[in-house]
Amino acid sequence: MLERFTWFRQSAFRYADDERTIYIDPWGTGVDQPAADLILITHAHSDHFQPEEIERLRAAGTQIVAPHDVAAELSGDVTPVAPGESHEIAGVRFTTVPAYNVAEERLEMHPKANRWVGYVLELPGGTYYHAGDTDHAPELDEIETDVAFLPIGGTYTMDVPEAAGLARSIGPRIAVPMHFGFVVGSEGDGERFRAAADPVTVQILTPTNPFERE
Repeated sequence: MLERFTWFRQSAFRYADDERTIYIDPWGTGVDQPAADLILITHAHSDHFQPEEIERLRAAGTQIVAPHDVAAELSGDVTPVAPGESHEIAGVRFTTVPAYNVAEERLEMHPKANRWVGYVLELPGGTYYHAGDTDHAPELDEIETDVAFLPIGGTYTMDVPEAAGLARSIGPRIAVPMHFGFVVGSEGDGERFRAAADPVTVQILTPTNPFERE
């Protein structure tokens, strides 16, 4: 279910099939990447919203989806979104879900009032939830997805035990850890997440960039 996904770093992914190329929070993608049909941005922080990367990846027909504060900084074919919406853009159906902190020590990092988002995408082969930067917010327990990409690095988002709790709550077929090993967390957090999320199946992707802190 993950063979068409590439993990670049942090929360940056590419999905590509014969019909479309989708980037989510592109960062560290490198040169000579295929142009995007669709770019999805979860929120305004610089490890998720990289205007230079967006410009490099976009083509004449590229469509961009982003929360309202991010969309206001972009030009071209841009769709502003907020949590709780359903869209079909560039031939891709998706819903937006909340992404915010609930842990007291993190409340100001991703405030609920910012209305930042995660995405649940309908793609060939199943549904895919990219959580963005979030804690285990109560609304997220209602998500139904085949694959869940979850931040596990702590400090700014869920840590390993918290992310494992969300994985067990929503019960995807596969949980994929992200947002670790670069800015926060360590490479070993992936295996710790695998153990903590049991019985949920965990698949750890290999990033295209080495585990180095920026």
